[in-house]
Amino acid sequence: MIIAGEASGDMRASGLARALKELDPAIRLSGIGGQYMRQAGVECFTDITELAVIGIAEVLKNLSRIKKVFDQTLKQIDTTQPDCVVLVDYPGFNLRLAREIKKRHIKVIYYISPQVWAWREKRVLKIKELVDRMIVLFPFEQDIYSKYEMNVDYVGHPLVDEIIVGKKQTEVLKSIGLSASKTTIGIMPGSRTKEIERHLPCMLEAAQKLFEKNKERQFILLKASSIPLKLIQDQLFSYKHLPLKIYEGPTYDGINAMDAAMVASGTATLETAILKKPMVIIYKTSWLTYCLAKALIKIPYIGLANIVAGKKVVEELIQNDANAVNIANTMETALHNPQIVDDLATIKTSLGEPGASQRAARIVLETIK
Repeated sequence: MIIAGEASGDMRASGLARALKELDPAIRLSGIGGQYMRQAGVECFTDITELAVIGIAEVLKNLSRIKKVFDQTLKQIDTTQPDCVVLVDYPGFNLRLAREIKKRHIKVIYYISPQVWAWREKRVLKIKELVDRMIVLFPFEQDIYSKYEMNVDYVGHPLVDEIIVGKKQTEVLKSIGLSASKTTIGIMPGSRTKEIERHLPCMLEAAQKLFEKNKERQFILLKASSIPLKLIQDQLFSYKHLPLKIYEGPTYDGINAMDAAMVASGTATLETAILKKPMVIIYKTSWLTYCLAKALIKIPYIGLANIVAGKKVVEELIQNDANAVNIANTMETALHNPQIVDDLATIKTSLGEPGASQRAARIVLETIK
């Protein structure tokens, strides 16, 4: 059984599922996921949209729904008795689930570690009690778990294999009615409803300012599969004269079609970095979540692109700083700074060799057998 809780976890888990099927065609996979896991042959009994919430305030608001999915998952585990449960990221839900799974004497593998390197490293002690094996994507994560003598494997990042561009920039732009000769700025507001509600208004306002400054600019808005189209269309109503198109095609084709982008913090910043697109990272959350995070987080950056680089390669605008004026000004600077592309080029080399999903799948099968 594989449990993912949001869009990026769904993508990483789908790569693992395909690798498992290749190694053992008879294996049966079930779990919580989205379109990518279903396409990879996972029988999903719940969709990730039921769990795609972020921040303490939003979790509290949706607690009864989350509890319902939690109970349903345990019922599925009791019914199917899987040989192993693979938990993918999403620690608020998955670590609680791990506690219940251990009571049932079923093996637990964690794929994509909670961010213990960012806050509350001592959580590793509790994770060690609940998880039989930890599979991590970054070498510095392996160092942390090894320090606590936990059974940990570093496999590298699946994005090294996953990021394949199928169409040229000009093809993508032409397919959605944009010009191949104008500067194309990407808008990537996130994959959760609350992220769209918080990020898209200031991103659109920033886009308007960037367009007013230079009419040879156009915009491409990447829509995550987990987001209803109407949620985005409702916000575009006031920007009818902005040369902007929504893109719902393959993610990496969409990112590759951009010359630069405004990106909500998350895996998308790493994807954008690998494709060497200058960006501005933004993030807004509830004030309760922000205040708690500010008190607990011990690293200087929140964007994975900067964390992996080990330095500030691209600007980050958080909470009140993520306003239209700041985003537009920072984007303007990024568009004219060639050093950013050079710095981004080094990030991919920090993500390990190709074959991360295959290595992870072999570890899962080895643990089961």
